[in-house]
Amino acid sequence: MQVLFDFAKSGEASEADVDEQYRITLDAIEKLELQNMLRNDEDKLGAVLKINSGAGGTESQDWAEMLMRMYLRWCENKGYKTQITNILDGDDAGIKSVTVQIEGDFAYGYLKSENGVHRLVRVSPFNAQGKRMTSFSSVFVSPLVDDSIEVVVNQADISWDTFRSSGAGGQNVNKVETGVRLRYNYHDSDTGEVREILIENTESRSQLGNRENAMRLLKSQLYDIELQKRNAEQAKLEAGKKKIEWGSQIRSYVFDDRRVKDHRTNYQTSNVQGVMDGDLDDFIKAYLMEFGGKTNENSIKINSSAN
Repeated sequence: MQVLFDFAKSGEASEADVDEQYRITLDAIEKLELQNMLRNDEDKLGAVLKINSGAGGTESQDWAEMLMRMYLRWCENKGYKTQITNILDGDDAGIKSVTVQIEGDFAYGYLKSENGVHRLVRVSPFNAQGKRMTSFSSVFVSPLVDDSIEVVVNQADISWDTFRSSGAGGQNVNKVETGVRLRYNYHDSDTGEVREILIENTESRSQLGNRENAMRLLKSQLYDIELQKRNAEQAKLEAGKKKIEWGSQIRSYVFDDRRVKDHRTNYQTSNVQGVMDGDLDDFIKAYLMEFGGKTNENSIKINSSAN
């Protein structure tokens, strides 16, 4: 950049050449800075993303489904592999909750910025008077452990239930108990309390396949629990989780005003449709550039195996 600038001053390069090189240089530096924000051990892993609708019935359940579509589109644009491992449909429309398993390099590192409550303001299509409504849904993201990380699970603390899956999948899904429900009694080493982890998996038509994936999701949750204890930045994210209500949102999507604003970084855009179609990179980048550079010397390693 400096050499080309010197050439331009002596008339050996044009102003357009300098502008183009400046654009290329700036893009390269910003990509390098962003990559430097993803230096914790867990950042390189895949992610488990959960969306829960807040109070408000059909309106908030529709919003939860819109968020699910937004993240699935973002993953598609990134080339990430996704699996919906469990979904609970809404009463009339939308969804009450969904769990999405995302596989791809640095999926967790990027999506950890989405942890928190998301607020929608719009003229509701479900309101006959055409009133402006506010809805809330929460998003929780944890790392998806892979085969290089060994997490010890006490088999004696596991209990299983099976149930018939609902939704698409043919007659086998509805007639055979392929869905699995895993309950794990987790012993908190800090408080001594026993807490239950509940995981439901209906993704596969095979009960065995659902069991295997439920165990993987359990290990991801146990990994995340340890991560919260040892990773200072993740602990801040967890401490910031509030009730799904007014004043707790990390981001607001105001359709009428054509505005999406992140309240942590103050980054905002008027391209509401683009955001809902999965264009989240600028929000993720703004978050990581402000909060992602902090590392923890005690970054978690649970019996990492050498591959």
